[in-house]
Amino acid sequence: GLHSDQYVQCAQLFSYPKHAEIICTALSEKIKNNFSKIDIILSPALGGIVVGYEMGKQLKTRTIFAERDSDKLSLRRGFTIPRGANVLVVEDVITTGKSALECSKIVEINKANLTGFACIIDRSDNNVLIKEKIISQIKIKIDIYKVNELPDKLKKIPATKPGSRNISNDKN
Repeated sequence: GLHSDQYVQCAQLFSYPKHAEIICTALSEKIKNNFSKIDIILSPALGGIVVGYEMGKQLKTRTIFAERDSDKLSLRRGFTIPRGANVLVVEDVITTGKSALECSKIVEINKANLTGFACIIDRSDNNVLIKEKIISQIKIKIDIYKVNELPDKLKKIPATKPGSRNISNDKN
């Protein structure tokens, strides 16, 4: 329900694997310096899959992802989280933290330990629902507005939602 005049798309970064590897190497170092034991990396589909995989590769850690089913993130494809496992939630971009928090609920349901959150870009600027520390490669401040508070320049632009949050699974 929030609007801005800028959208951050990490898929463009990941279309250049060598560049993405450099960014992810720096993020993996920050993760190592902030979290002691990680058994599993959990990422939300779709945006978090590539960065989650790369973090798993660099940290030599098992990596799984959650995907939307009936508008709710859940583990599928035989993925499991063992009881007591230390789980790091990794995203490409955190804006409000909704998808990352949905992943943390999966960790809780499986009676595992949420180690923390990490992302390439943190653009939450204190508007995030996550109360724990977020480790990011970069923080970006991008103004966001509620629909009833849009500045005139945004009122003239049709709203688009390029992310994957509202992608539905066609069951047919």
